[in-house]
Amino acid sequence: MTQKITTYLWFDNQAEEAAAFYTSLFAGSRIVRVQRNGDADTVMLVEFELAGQRFLALNGGPHFTFNEAVSLYVDCETQEEVDELWARLTADGGEESQCGWLKDRWGLSWQIVPSRLPELISDPDPGRAGRAMKAMLGMRKIDIRALEEAAAAG
Repeated sequence: MTQKITTYLWFDNQAEEAAAFYTSLFAGSRIVRVQRNGDADTVMLVEFELAGQRFLALNGGPHFTFNEAVSLYVDCETQEEVDELWARLTADGGEESQCGWLKDRWGLSWQIVPSRLPELISDPDPGRAGRAMKAMLGMRKIDIRALEEAAAAG
């Protein structure tokens, strides 16, 4: 089945490099095709899949850049997955932000979120949920154990 809606990412001239990096991060990911301009050395468009989700990356030039209005949300099962993705995405010029957000070296925003976070901040006990939320608001990379300890501290 063809994916009806595809995320289209605009890069200056790093689409192929970014797609290769992104596909190295997630199991079940691959570069589907590379479309070149008239000369064989210049890449125009890269189609790739991340964990089954299709993306297109365009080398469109310096006219537009990424900002925080759009981000890729990654649901992580374990702290180890959070830690690994955080380290790899912030390496080589990436930037940490707050509350599980970061920018990679190309300026694309990511949310690296353990699946435990939404569980904790939507706890039916408002005190537990509030303590977990307060703890999360003070974090850069999300720490599951610290969230759980904060929630339980009441």
